[in-house]
Amino acid sequence: MSQEEVILTKEGIEKLEQELEELKVVKRRELAERIKVAISYGDLKENSEYHSAKEEQAFMETRIATIEKMLRKARVIDSRSLDTSKVFVGSTVILHDVEFDETLEYKLVGPAEADVNNNRISYESPLGKALIGKTVGSRIDVEAPVGIISYKLLEIKG
Repeated sequence: MSQEEVILTKEGIEKLEQELEELKVVKRRELAERIKVAISYGDLKENSEYHSAKEEQAFMETRIATIEKMLRKARVIDSRSLDTSKVFVGSTVILHDVEFDETLEYKLVGPAEADVNNNRISYESPLGKALIGKTVGSRIDVEAPVGIISYKLLEIKG
């Protein structure tokens, strides 16, 4: 895999495309209006509304450029066509946390899509690295700040 390549799921691509559309069509227009109004207040040196809007515009344009670059360099993983005999990027896994006797479900995604709050973990994370290539029934030991966390891989879904 190339250093430049960005691995995304189909859902991740769609989410980025929607964000890009929102930024380019809606947010740009809103910020242009805010800047126009702020300019009408006069002296730009001490116009905090103008400086705030320009700063927000700079952040937004940076985000637009970042998303466009990610989309250009994206390699899309279609989880529906994955082999479920082993864990790959795009796989959804069901794990059993040995210590806490609980079942967890995670989708393995690229770093750009990782969102622990929504059970989407990066293949570059310690758990993600430990999962790649594993099969159902495997024991996965992950080193964490609190010590070794052990899981058993119960199921792999596409």
